[in-house]
Amino acid sequence: MDKRSKIIIGLFFAVFLGIIITEIVKPRPLNWRPSYTQTDKIPFGCHILFEELGTLFPDSEIETVEESVYDFIYNLPEDYATSNYMLINGHVSLDQQETNKLLEYVAKGNTVFLAANSFSYFLADTLNIEIDSDYGLQEDTVKVSLTHPKFKKPFYFSRGYDKSHFTSVDTANTTVLGYVDYKTEDYLDVNKHKEHHEVNFIKTTFGKGAFYINTIPQAYTNYYLKQGNKDYIAQTFSYLKDDKLYWDNFKKAGRKVVSSPLRFVLNEEALKWAYYLVVSGLLLFMIFKAKREQRIIPIITPKENTSVSFARTVGALYYQNKDYTDLIQKKLNYFLAHLRSRYFMDTTVLNHKSIMVLSGKSGKSKEEIKELIDYINYLNKKTMHSEDDLVALNKKLTAFKQ
Repeated sequence: MDKRSKIIIGLFFAVFLGIIITEIVKPRPLNWRPSYTQTDKIPFGCHILFEELGTLFPDSEIETVEESVYDFIYNLPEDYATSNYMLINGHVSLDQQETNKLLEYVAKGNTVFLAANSFSYFLADTLNIEIDSDYGLQEDTVKVSLTHPKFKKPFYFSRGYDKSHFTSVDTANTTVLGYVDYKTEDYLDVNKHKEHHEVNFIKTTFGKGAFYINTIPQAYTNYYLKQGNKDYIAQTFSYLKDDKLYWDNFKKAGRKVVSSPLRFVLNEEALKWAYYLVVSGLLLFMIFKAKREQRIIPIITPKENTSVSFARTVGALYYQNKDYTDLIQKKLNYFLAHLRSRYFMDTTVLNHKSIMVLSGKSGKSKEEIKELIDYINYLNKKTMHSEDDLVALNKKLTAFKQ
């Protein structure tokens, strides 16, 4: 390897090393993506809440659920004690089978706590509830309050909340536990600011159990726990019994599905750049290694067909010697051999019978064949031949073979 190649490779590795160090050292931008998982420490993750569940439920055993609702409830023993099931996410998506299992679970006397902005059709239709959201051009502060007389302190939320609330509930089985107050802007109305007082927290009985449904899942995230709204979480959780608590960590917007080591490597910035560096280094090694050790492939020319050249040389020799008789005799011998091998004819005597046989087998007219045979017999009778005789014979033979 020459000096120039070494300098180029050195600069390449220096640039990549600088990029990796920069990516490691530079501060990461704050991730505002809704996650709600127990491990995420981003603003809208639930790491703090999960860590504090033991404090909020000191007499309850807490278990994490890492499978679908259907599989979890299906695998519960038949004689299990009553328990609480907690699911916090931006959207609760349950298919019909999962909904039926969850309803069966509640009907036996268990409690389900749901915090989400929206729900799948099957659950909402069965509980006879409807949820709507008021989206605005900018995020406004909303006031949230609880109906219990002991819970008089209001709470305020200003970021990430899309003003979800109940527009319809089953009044026969539902108890309102909390409200949300906010304003919306209507530019078509004289009074632009319209005040709303909507239901956002309810209890819905089903069988022997109950659903507690809250439309502000953001209130249970790291961001608002650090903002001092931990009392709101404690008050909403106070409606749950001191039974075993199941924390759903499966139906989460931020649940990471790592199916291969490579995906994990690419999700980590430092490992990703290290992986790129290794791959690039291997490619450079292969390129320079192949360039250095590749042997020159020799060019093998195909063997030349000299039969045509030989025939031309022999023909030119005969032509230069002016031995037309010998050349005509050889052409006649070659032509007669061609008739014997191609048409299986007897060429000992060329007569009227030969004309008829050759005309039938070659497809040529009798007149053309007769003219050719007569000319061959004419040449055989001559002792001396001229150049004109050779030229005329060649034309007739060529015409016959076409």
